Amino acid sequence: MLFEQIQQNKRKTVYVMIGFFALVLAIGAALGYLFMRNLISGVVVAAILAAVYMAMMIGNSTNVVMQMNHATEVHDASEYPDLWHIVEDMAMVAQVPIPRVFIVDDPSPNAFATGNDPQHAAVAVTTGIMARLNREELEGIIAHEVSHIRNYDIRLQTIALALSAVISMLVNIGSNMLWWGGGRSRDNDREEGASNIIGLVFSILLLILGPLAASIAQMALSRNREYLADASGVELTRNPQGLINALLKISDSEPMQAADPSSAALYISDPFKGLSRSGAHLFDSHPPIEERVAKLRAM
Repeated sequence: MLFEQIQQNKRKTVYVMIGFFALVLAIGAALGYLFMRNLISGVVVAAILAAVYMAMMIGNSTNVVMQMNHATEVHDASEYPDLWHIVEDMAMVAQVPIPRVFIVDDPSPNAFATGNDPQHAAVAVTTGIMARLNREELEGIIAHEVSHIRNYDIRLQTIALALSAVISMLVNIGSNMLWWGGGRSRDNDREEGASNIIGLVFSILLLILGPLAASIAQMALSRNREYLADASGVELTRNPQGLINALLKISDSEPMQAADPSSAALYISDPFKGLSRSGAHLFDSHPPIEERVAKLRAM
Protein backbone atom coordinates (compact mmCIF):
# COMPACT_ATOMS: atom_id res chain seq x y z
CA MET A 1 0.00 0.00 0.00
CA LEU A 2 2.82 2.41 0.89
CA PHE A 3 4.66 1.74 -2.38
CA GLU A 4 1.45 2.24 -4.38
CA GLN A 5 1.03 5.60 -2.65
CA ILE A 6 4.65 6.50 -3.47
CA GLN A 7 4.18 5.73 -7.17
CA GLN A 8 0.85 7.56 -7.33
CA ASN A 9 2.34 10.65 -5.68
CA LYS A 10 5.33 10.60 -8.03
CA ARG A 11 3.01 10.57 -11.05
CA LYS A 12 0.92 13.42 -9.67
CA THR A 13 4.08 15.40 -8.95
CA VAL A 14 5.28 15.04 -12.54
CA TYR A 15 1.93 16.31 -13.84
CA VAL A 16 1.93 19.29 -11.46
CA MET A 17 5.51 20.27 -12.35
CA ILE A 18 4.76 20.06 -16.09
CA GLY A 19 1.76 22.31 -15.50
CA PHE A 20 3.92 24.73 -13.51
CA PHE A 21 6.49 25.07 -16.29
CA ALA A 22 3.73 25.42 -18.89
CA LEU A 23 2.14 28.22 -16.85
CA VAL A 24 5.45 30.13 -16.68
CA LEU A 25 5.89 29.86 -20.43
CA ALA A 26 2.24 30.80 -21.10
CA ILE A 27 2.56 33.97 -19.01
CA GLY A 28 5.78 34.78 -20.86
CA ALA A 29 3.95 34.31 -24.15
CA ALA A 30 1.19 36.64 -22.94
CA LEU A 31 3.76 39.33 -22.12
CA GLY A 32 5.40 38.87 -25.50
CA TYR A 33 2.05 39.19 -27.27
CA LEU A 34 1.04 42.27 -25.31
CA PHE A 35 4.27 44.23 -25.42
CA MET A 36 6.57 42.79 -28.10
CA ARG A 37 4.03 41.50 -30.63
CA ASN A 38 5.94 38.22 -30.55
CA LEU A 39 4.93 35.14 -28.53
CA ILE A 40 8.31 33.44 -28.88
CA SER A 41 10.21 36.43 -27.47
CA GLY A 42 8.05 36.36 -24.36
CA VAL A 43 8.50 32.59 -23.93
CA VAL A 44 12.29 32.95 -24.23
CA VAL A 45 12.37 35.76 -21.64
CA ALA A 46 10.23 33.72 -19.23
CA ALA A 47 12.37 30.60 -19.73
CA ILE A 48 15.59 32.55 -19.07
CA LEU A 49 14.15 34.17 -15.94
CA ALA A 50 12.92 30.79 -14.68
CA ALA A 51 16.30 29.14 -15.31
CA VAL A 52 18.24 31.94 -13.60
CA TYR A 53 15.94 32.12 -10.59
CA MET A 54 15.85 28.34 -10.17
CA ALA A 55 19.64 28.21 -10.30
CA MET A 56 19.84 30.91 -7.62
CA MET A 57 17.28 29.19 -5.39
CA ILE A 58 18.72 25.71 -5.81
CA GLY A 59 22.20 27.00 -5.06
CA ASN A 60 21.19 28.87 -1.90
CA SER A 61 17.68 27.68 -1.04
CA THR A 62 18.32 26.84 2.61
CA ASN A 63 19.66 30.27 3.56
CA VAL A 64 17.01 32.08 1.51
CA VAL A 65 14.08 30.16 3.01
CA MET A 66 15.43 30.38 6.56
CA GLN A 67 15.87 34.15 6.24
CA MET A 68 12.34 34.48 4.87
CA ASN A 69 11.01 32.69 7.95
CA HIS A 70 13.28 34.45 10.49
CA ALA A 71 14.96 31.19 11.53
CA THR A 72 18.11 30.99 13.67
CA GLU A 73 20.59 28.15 13.24
CA VAL A 74 21.37 25.75 16.09
CA HIS A 75 25.10 25.07 15.91
CA ASP A 76 25.60 22.30 18.47
CA ALA A 77 23.80 19.96 20.86
CA SER A 78 24.28 22.21 23.88
CA GLU A 79 21.61 24.65 22.66
CA TYR A 80 18.72 22.21 22.12
CA PRO A 81 20.02 18.73 23.07
CA ASP A 82 16.76 16.79 22.58
CA LEU A 83 16.09 18.31 19.17
CA TRP A 84 19.70 17.88 18.05
CA HIS A 85 19.86 14.20 19.01
CA ILE A 86 16.46 13.40 17.50
CA VAL A 87 17.55 14.94 14.18
CA GLU A 88 20.76 12.88 14.33
CA ASP A 89 18.84 9.67 15.09
CA MET A 90 16.24 10.14 12.34
CA ALA A 91 18.90 11.03 9.76
CA MET A 92 20.85 7.89 10.69
CA VAL A 93 17.74 5.68 10.36
CA ALA A 94 16.86 7.31 7.01
CA GLN A 95 20.48 6.95 5.85
CA VAL A 96 20.84 10.60 4.86
CA PRO A 97 23.41 13.18 5.99
CA ILE A 98 22.52 15.03 9.18
CA PRO A 99 20.69 18.21 8.10
CA ARG A 100 21.33 21.65 9.55
CA VAL A 101 18.97 22.55 12.40
CA PHE A 102 17.10 25.84 12.82
CA ILE A 103 14.67 27.36 15.31
CA VAL A 104 11.86 29.77 14.40
CA ASP A 105 10.87 31.99 17.31
CA ASP A 106 7.09 31.57 17.18
CA PRO A 107 4.68 30.20 19.83
CA SER A 108 2.64 28.25 17.26
CA PRO A 109 3.83 24.62 16.89
CA ASN A 110 5.08 23.86 13.37
CA ALA A 111 8.10 22.62 11.41
CA PHE A 112 9.47 22.36 7.88
CA ALA A 113 12.41 21.07 5.83
CA THR A 114 14.15 22.75 2.92
CA GLY A 115 17.22 22.50 0.72
CA ASN A 116 18.26 21.19 -2.67
CA ASP A 117 19.23 17.63 -1.79
CA PRO A 118 20.02 15.51 1.30
CA GLN A 119 23.60 16.82 1.29
CA HIS A 120 22.40 20.45 1.57
CA ALA A 121 19.23 20.10 3.64
CA ALA A 122 17.93 21.71 6.80
CA VAL A 123 15.04 21.26 9.21
CA ALA A 124 13.41 24.01 11.24
CA VAL A 125 11.03 23.82 14.17
CA THR A 126 9.25 26.57 16.07
CA THR A 127 9.78 27.35 19.72
CA GLY A 128 6.10 26.50 20.11
CA ILE A 129 6.62 22.92 18.97
CA MET A 130 9.53 22.52 21.38
CA ALA A 131 7.35 23.74 24.24
CA ARG A 132 4.24 21.65 23.50
CA LEU A 133 5.47 18.29 22.21
CA ASN A 134 7.06 15.47 24.17
CA ARG A 135 10.00 13.47 22.80
CA GLU A 136 7.85 10.79 21.13
CA GLU A 137 5.79 13.44 19.32
CA LEU A 138 8.86 15.44 18.32
CA GLU A 139 10.40 12.27 16.88
CA GLY A 140 7.30 11.86 14.71
CA ILE A 141 7.61 15.42 13.41
CA ILE A 142 11.34 15.17 12.68
CA ALA A 143 10.84 11.78 11.00
CA HIS A 144 8.24 13.41 8.74
CA GLU A 145 10.63 16.23 7.81
CA VAL A 146 13.59 13.89 7.29
CA SER A 147 11.32 11.87 4.98
CA HIS A 148 10.81 14.99 2.88
CA ILE A 149 14.60 15.20 2.63
CA ARG A 150 15.07 11.50 1.80
CA ASN A 151 12.30 11.59 -0.83
CA TYR A 152 13.75 14.74 -2.48
CA ASP A 153 10.50 16.61 -1.80
CA ILE A 154 12.62 19.54 -0.71
CA ARG A 155 14.04 19.96 -4.23
CA LEU A 156 10.58 19.89 -5.78
CA GLN A 157 9.29 22.47 -3.32
CA THR A 158 12.33 24.66 -3.96
CA ILE A 159 11.68 24.56 -7.70
CA ALA A 160 7.98 25.28 -7.12
CA LEU A 161 8.87 28.23 -4.90
CA ALA A 162 11.24 29.59 -7.56
CA LEU A 163 8.66 29.20 -10.34
CA SER A 164 6.01 30.93 -8.21
CA ALA A 165 8.41 33.83 -7.70
CA VAL A 166 9.09 34.02 -11.46
CA ILE A 167 5.34 34.08 -12.17
CA SER A 168 4.87 36.91 -9.67
CA MET A 169 7.77 38.79 -11.26
CA LEU A 170 6.37 38.41 -14.79
CA VAL A 171 2.88 39.44 -13.67
CA ASN A 172 4.28 42.52 -11.90
CA ILE A 173 6.21 43.50 -15.03
CA GLY A 174 3.09 43.09 -17.15
CA SER A 175 0.88 45.01 -14.71
CA ASN A 176 3.32 47.92 -14.50
CA MET A 177 3.66 48.13 -18.28
CA LEU A 178 -0.12 48.06 -18.72
CA TRP A 179 -0.51 50.75 -16.06
CA TRP A 180 2.04 53.00 -17.72
CA GLY A 181 0.63 52.43 -21.21
CA GLY A 182 3.36 50.15 -22.51
CA GLY A 183 1.02 47.92 -24.51
CA ARG A 184 0.30 47.72 -28.22
CA SER A 185 -1.21 50.70 -30.04
CA ARG A 186 -4.94 50.90 -30.60
CA ASP A 187 -4.41 51.50 -34.33
CA ASN A 188 -2.68 48.15 -34.63
CA ASP A 189 -5.46 46.53 -32.61
CA ARG A 190 -8.10 47.82 -35.07
CA GLU A 191 -6.09 46.74 -38.09
CA GLU A 192 -5.57 43.19 -36.88
CA GLY A 193 -9.25 42.66 -36.11
CA ALA A 194 -11.26 40.46 -33.75
CA SER A 195 -8.64 37.74 -33.40
CA ASN A 196 -6.27 40.32 -31.96
CA ILE A 197 -8.86 41.43 -29.41
CA ILE A 198 -9.34 37.82 -28.34
CA GLY A 199 -5.57 37.43 -27.98
CA LEU A 200 -5.33 40.60 -25.89
CA VAL A 201 -8.17 39.54 -23.59
CA PHE A 202 -6.68 36.07 -23.16
CA SER A 203 -3.23 37.53 -22.41
CA ILE A 204 -4.62 39.93 -19.81
CA LEU A 205 -6.61 37.11 -18.19
CA LEU A 206 -3.40 35.06 -17.94
CA LEU A 207 -1.68 37.92 -16.16
CA ILE A 208 -4.61 38.26 -13.75
CA LEU A 209 -5.16 34.56 -13.06
CA GLY A 210 -1.53 33.39 -13.32
CA PRO A 211 -0.61 33.91 -9.64
CA LEU A 212 -3.81 32.14 -8.54
CA ALA A 213 -3.05 29.17 -10.80
CA ALA A 214 0.54 29.09 -9.48
CA SER A 215 -0.73 29.01 -5.89
CA ILE A 216 -3.12 26.15 -6.69
CA ALA A 217 -0.30 24.18 -8.35
CA GLN A 218 2.04 24.76 -5.41
CA MET A 219 -0.65 23.70 -2.94
CA ALA A 220 -1.46 20.56 -4.96
CA LEU A 221 2.21 19.61 -4.99
CA SER A 222 2.41 20.06 -1.22
CA ARG A 223 -0.76 18.03 -0.53
CA ASN A 224 0.48 15.10 -2.62
CA ARG A 225 3.72 15.00 -0.68
CA GLU A 226 2.37 15.32 2.88
CA TYR A 227 0.61 11.94 2.89
CA LEU A 228 3.78 10.26 1.64
CA ALA A 229 5.97 11.99 4.24
CA ASP A 230 3.55 10.94 7.01
CA ALA A 231 3.78 7.30 5.91
CA SER A 232 7.54 7.47 5.38
CA GLY A 233 8.00 9.09 8.79
CA VAL A 234 6.17 6.24 10.49
CA GLU A 235 8.39 3.82 8.57
CA LEU A 236 11.37 5.48 10.31
CA THR A 237 9.96 5.60 13.85
CA ARG A 238 7.76 2.46 13.74
CA ASN A 239 5.38 4.48 15.90
CA PRO A 240 2.38 6.15 14.21
CA GLN A 241 0.95 7.34 17.54
CA GLY A 242 3.75 9.86 18.07
CA LEU A 243 3.00 11.65 14.78
CA ILE A 244 -0.77 11.33 15.34
CA ASN A 245 -0.56 13.08 18.71
CA ALA A 246 1.78 15.72 17.30
CA LEU A 247 -0.57 16.53 14.39
CA LEU A 248 -3.54 16.81 16.74
CA LYS A 249 -1.63 19.26 18.94
CA ILE A 250 -0.53 21.29 15.92
CA SER A 251 -4.09 21.47 14.58
CA ASP A 252 -5.33 22.84 17.90
CA SER A 253 -3.14 25.96 17.91
CA GLU A 254 -2.98 29.59 16.89
CA PRO A 255 -1.67 30.85 13.50
CA MET A 256 2.03 31.57 13.13
CA GLN A 257 3.37 35.12 13.07
CA ALA A 258 6.89 34.50 11.74
CA ALA A 259 6.05 32.34 8.70
CA ASP A 260 6.51 33.74 5.22
CA PRO A 261 3.38 33.25 3.04
CA SER A 262 5.33 32.12 -0.02
CA SER A 263 6.86 29.22 1.92
CA ALA A 264 3.66 28.14 3.70
CA ALA A 265 3.54 24.91 1.67
CA LEU A 266 6.85 23.83 3.21
CA TYR A 267 5.43 23.57 6.73
CA ILE A 268 4.06 20.32 8.16
CA SER A 269 0.71 22.05 8.68
CA ASP A 270 -0.84 25.27 7.35
CA PRO A 271 0.94 27.96 9.40
CA PHE A 272 -1.91 30.45 8.95
CA LYS A 273 -4.84 28.18 9.91
CA GLY A 274 -7.00 29.97 7.39
CA LEU A 275 -8.45 28.35 4.29
CA SER A 276 -7.83 24.86 5.59
CA ARG A 277 -10.84 25.28 7.89
CA SER A 278 -13.11 26.93 5.35
CA GLY A 279 -13.93 23.81 3.27
CA ALA A 280 -12.26 25.29 0.15
CA HIS A 281 -9.80 22.39 -0.11
CA LEU A 282 -8.64 23.42 -3.59
CA PHE A 283 -6.70 26.23 -1.92
CA ASP A 284 -5.38 24.23 1.03
CA SER A 285 -1.62 23.98 1.30
CA HIS A 286 -2.01 20.69 3.21
CA PRO A 287 -4.45 17.79 3.47
CA PRO A 288 -6.93 18.09 6.35
CA ILE A 289 -5.38 16.93 9.64
CA GLU A 290 -8.30 14.57 10.29
CA GLU A 291 -7.64 12.75 7.00
CA ARG A 292 -3.93 12.46 7.74
CA VAL A 293 -4.67 11.11 11.22
CA ALA A 294 -7.18 8.60 9.81
CA LYS A 295 -4.58 7.27 7.35
CA LEU A 296 -1.97 7.01 10.11
CA ARG A 297 -4.38 5.14 12.41
CA ALA A 298 -5.04 2.66 9.62
CA MET A 299 -1.36 1.80 9.30
